[in-house]
This record gives sequence, structure tokens and C-alpha cells, in this order.
Amino acid sequence: MQIDTHQPPLSAPLKVSFDYNRSVGPLLSKFFTALRERRIVGVRASDGRVLVPPAEYDPVTYQPLTEVVPVASVGTVLSWTWQSQPLEGQPLDRPFAWALIKLDGADTPLLHAVDVESADAISTGARVHAHWVDEPVGAITDIAYFSLGDTEEQVPSTPDERDPVIIQKSPSTIEIQHTASQPESAFLRGLEEGKLLGARTGENGKVYFPPREADPATGSALDTFVELPDKGTVTTFAIINIPFAGQRIKPPYVAAYVLLDGADIPFLHLIQEIDASEVRMGMRVQAVWKPREEWGLGIDNIEYFKPTGEPDADYDTYKHHL
Repeated sequence: MQIDTHQPPLSAPLKVSFDYNRSVGPLLSKFFTALRERRIVGVRASDGRVLVPPAEYDPVTYQPLTEVVPVASVGTVLSWTWQSQPLEGQPLDRPFAWALIKLDGADTPLLHAVDVESADAISTGARVHAHWVDEPVGAITDIAYFSLGDTEEQVPSTPDERDPVIIQKSPSTIEIQHTASQPESAFLRGLEEGKLLGARTGENGKVYFPPREADPATGSALDTFVELPDKGTVTTFAIINIPFAGQRIKPPYVAAYVLLDGADIPFLHLIQEIDASEVRMGMRVQAVWKPREEWGLGIDNIEYFKPTGEPDADYDTYKHHL
């Protein structure tokens, strides 16, 4: 099967995000708990300096630090740079300054945002104060940003009776523009039409599914596309029993490597319509496709694989494809 190589490769944004949960330890627990109470604290080092944010270990002796010291929420700009086009997730959705701010009572600067109308409105030596969010949770983002002026904001005097902050959830996100290779683009366009395309070198090469840029064994280009059936054999599998964030299927369920008939490399997909305990190596399976109107450019056009009811494949037919 020949593919039109003049078609431009597919390209789309790819966003990966997850929550990173961290145990903050005894010292940073005090720092984040103080932020939740709209206070800022540092830690005293062996040379007498007050470090903000607090370091867990002394930069001179490398010993754990323990002496927590309160500092002001007012400070002086030591240096700054202008953010003319804010990015998603940054403290402000309008142009602002990033600044190194040495809080009164501290000896090291804190990096944070300063809300000013223009780059002309901020300068080294400017006095700024913290502006707090309405509902602090125990994170550096409890300081929404700093504003010009050296008068501390009035904060509520109501005591915070919540437990100290010991775990901090940090959302992490990266977004890139992914451009598929020519073989990958052909593979994805095939899926949109309900076709499963593998690729090989010449007429007798191994058939790789999904297609790759080149044969990993020889380095030769995979220049011949092969349309494969949607039936295959389970080579290996795992039963998923543990729930996790974002899980769309209730455990237990099976994720298996399926070797499509005519392919030389198995690929990972779901096995359903059978009890997880009955899935086995060599079991013959067939794809269950989503309704045609739901197809897109993805392998998830196949919702899962189900048993065909055929006799299991002989081990010798797939033992070299595990």
C-alpha cells in the first residue's frame, strides 16, 4: 500500500498535567502553615543570616536548620524583569514584573510577582508589600502578588484551627506542539478511516504497528504500508487492581499486548467482555470500535478488544513476539 507522502504531517497541541503531592517536612511545614495564616517566616542559619524562603539545611555546615524566624511582609526590590505577555498559570493575567524581594528581617531575596501598571513604575530599591489571596491554603501562591508601598496589609486576626500543612499538592502542566512523523501521520489518518496501518521495509521486512520512522534493527526506512485486520492474539497482559487518579474504568480490568494478525510487534490495549481472571496468553481477540461518528485521529477509535471465541493460538506462533 502506498501513502501520499506529499500530505503535510499532522500537528496538534499536547498537554500533559498531573498533581505532584509532596511531604514538606517539619521546617517547610512551618513555612507553609504560616503562609496560610498570612504570615511569612524564615530560618536562621549558622552564620546568623535569616533565609527566606527557609532552607532545610545550612548552606555553610550542611546541618538541618530548625530556628524559625518571623519576617515582615514588606520588603525592597533588589532586581526585577518585565513580563510583557503573561503565560497561563502565572500569578497575573496582565503584564507584571518578576522581582527578587528582600523582606524586612530577611537576608536573602524571595522571587515573586509585583503588580504594576508598566515597567516604568518599578525600579530597584522600590518598597513593596504582599497582597494575600482571600482563601489561603498553605502555598507560596497564598501571596497573590506584591504591590508598591511599604505598609503591611491588615489581615484577619481569627486563629486558624486547621491542622499544620504537611502535604502540599503542586499541579504540574506542560504543553507542547507535537508534530507527527510521516509514518505516524499516515497511521493516524488511517485510524480516522477505520484502517489499521502497519509498515515494513520492502516486501519482506517485519511489520511494525504502529509504524515507526525506521526499522530499529536495520535503520532502513519503513517504506511500505500494510493494512492489518482488527483481530489478533494476546501475548502478555496485566490485571489492573489499583485505582488511580483519572482512571476511567473500574478495577479490576486487563491491559494486554495484542499481536494483530500479520504484525510482528504487539501493541497495548484493553481487553473487555470477559472476566479478568479468564484472560490468558494466546487468547484470540477482536477490536470493538466506537460508533463511526466518534472516530478521530487516535487509537482510542478502538474502544477495547473482546474474545473471538476461536481456539487459543499455539504458543509457537507468538513466542518470538513477546
